[in-house]
Amino acid sequence: MQNPNSHERLKSWSDLPLDLLNSVFERLSFVNFQRAKSVCTSWHFASRQCVPKSKQIHWLILFPEDNDNSSHYHSCRLFNLEEKDKLYKTQDLGLEFARSDCIATYGSWLLMRDPLCNLFIVNLFTLERISLPPTESQTGMITKLERTLDGRFRVTSHDGKEYTFKDINMRCPAFWVDEKTKDYVVFWGLRDLCVVYSKRGDTLWNQIPETSGCCHVVYKDSKLYMVSLYYGYVIIFDFSGEIPQRKLHRSVAFVSSRFGNLRDSLLVTVTGDLLTVERTWRRRSSTWYFRVIKICSSGFDMKPQRIKSLRDETMLLDQGITVLADDNDGFIRNSMYYSFTSGENTKGMFLFNLETGKTEPVHTFDCSSVHFSRARWFLPSFRRT
Repeated sequence: MQNPNSHERLKSWSDLPLDLLNSVFERLSFVNFQRAKSVCTSWHFASRQCVPKSKQIHWLILFPEDNDNSSHYHSCRLFNLEEKDKLYKTQDLGLEFARSDCIATYGSWLLMRDPLCNLFIVNLFTLERISLPPTESQTGMITKLERTLDGRFRVTSHDGKEYTFKDINMRCPAFWVDEKTKDYVVFWGLRDLCVVYSKRGDTLWNQIPETSGCCHVVYKDSKLYMVSLYYGYVIIFDFSGEIPQRKLHRSVAFVSSRFGNLRDSLLVTVTGDLLTVERTWRRRSSTWYFRVIKICSSGFDMKPQRIKSLRDETMLLDQGITVLADDNDGFIRNSMYYSFTSGENTKGMFLFNLETGKTEPVHTFDCSSVHFSRARWFLPSFRRT
C-alpha cells in the first residue's frame, strides 16, 4: 500500500492537467484561490493562466487606532463575510501608511492622504504605490491653491476672495485603477469650490468647471456622477475619452432639514440607475432611517421616484454602489450596509433592511478584542503573480 504522505502521492497532485486545475481555480473564493496557488509551482503557474469566474465578495478593512503603539499599528485587520468567525492580519504596511488616512478604496487599492495632505495610492496586498501630484499643483480658472511657508493652505476663489486653512477638506474622494495597465483616475472636491481630477501621466490636478457645492461623487464604468445639495443638481461626465464630456446636468429637488439631521448620498446601481439616499437621524431610537429615490435610469433623465425594494441588489452606501447579492456571498438582499462615524472614527458597520426598516450590526466578531479607528469596504482583486 502506498504511503499517503509519500513523494509519489505529492507528485501526482502537482501533475494534474492544466485544464482541470483551471476548472478548479475558476470556482474558488479569494481566500482559497490564494491558498491553492501556493501549493506548488505547477499550481502557481495554473493560477496565473486563470481568471476566477466566481462572484467576488466584499471585505471589511479595519484600520488601527491612532494611539495604538503595539505591533498592530503598522498593519490592518481584514474581515470576510463568508468567514464570520475569522479575522486576518495584513503584513507590516510601513510607517508612512500608519501615519496616513485611507479616504477611499477601489478593489485592493487604497487612496491615502498623508499628514501633509498629499495623496498616494497603495495596493493592500502587494504594497505597489502610485504617486500623485502635490495637492497645491492645480490647473484651471476656478480657484488658486497655494501652500504657505507655515504649512497652511491659501485658497483664492475666482472672485478674488482669500481663505487660509490649516489643512484641505478633500470632499467626496473617488478613484479607479486598471489592474493590468495601472491606468488610473482620482477625484476629490476642493472644499465646496470645485471637483478636481488627475489621470495617469498628469503632473497637475485638473479643476472641473461648474462643480461647486458638490458633496458626493461616484465613478463607475468611465462615468463620473456628481450631486450638489446646495444648488440642487446632478451631473454626469463621460471620462472614456481624452477630454471629459458632460452628458447630463439636471436640477433635483432635495429635501432639506432645519434640524440639520438629514444627509444625502449618491449611488449607482448594477444596471446604471442613479439613486439618492436620504438619511435621517431618529433621536428616539438612536438610529438612521433611509429613503431611496431614483433620479436617473441608465443615464436618461426621469421624474424622481421613491424606491422601496432593491430586489436582488444590496447597497454599499460608503462606496456609492450596489452589488448583486445571493445566499452564498454574505450580503443580505434588499438591504443597505453603512458605517456609523463619530468625528473621524468609525463606531461600527451596520445593516439597514429596506423591507423591515430595522438596523443591526454587520460584524459578528468580538469588538472588545479588536480595536480599530475606521472601517471600509473593499473588493479583494485576483492578481496574476
